[in-house]
Amino acid sequence: MPAAYRLARTSLPLLIAGLLFAGLADAQDRAKSPTGTASTQIGDHWIDVTYGRPILRGRGDIFGSGEEYGTKVTAGAPLWRVGANVTTRIKTGLDLEINGTRVPAGEYSLFVDLKEGAWTAVISKQPYMDSFDRAKVSEGITWGAYGYSADHDVVRAPMTVSDPDLVVDQLIIFFSDVTKAGGQLGVIWADKMALLPFKVAG
Repeated sequence: MPAAYRLARTSLPLLIAGLLFAGLADAQDRAKSPTGTASTQIGDHWIDVTYGRPILRGRGDIFGSGEEYGTKVTAGAPLWRVGANVTTRIKTGLDLEINGTRVPAGEYSLFVDLKEGAWTAVISKQPYMDSFDRAKVSEGITWGAYGYSADHDVVRAPMTVSDPDLVVDQLIIFFSDVTKAGGQLGVIWADKMALLPFKVAG
């Protein structure tokens, strides 16, 4: 038997095992809800949103209905974190006006109060944590939306909710219809889309 053939026969199983292990390691290391960013620029200033992007993974009716509406995605928290894992953060380099309230340039948490057909965006200045610490939740620091308190709300604003003609597998936060005067912040996931209008404060 030629040496090259013997080498191939002994090396092939090792190669296959190595590829399988590498694929398994990659699957284990990968976040189930990868980090996402949505950004827009108005003049010289940026507005950025960072969030975790959950995937449906075959789950149907993710928002539910009736008294159970929203409970799957809030998972016991008082509001939805508008994503997964971490607290969703919005950072604006310029003053905005949302629902008649001025939101000064700065960084905030973004939540949504889910009611069937009536979503309410919540911009909050409550402290948050990057990694979970149970003790800090009891100190009034949010993890996701756990520990949320309305005492820190900057503004609450109704969102326009619609049913797009598609099912979006992974949650997307985006900006639309942006001009120098303002635009909309959008959320789309599964079979729901919600838009939050904002203006550049004068």
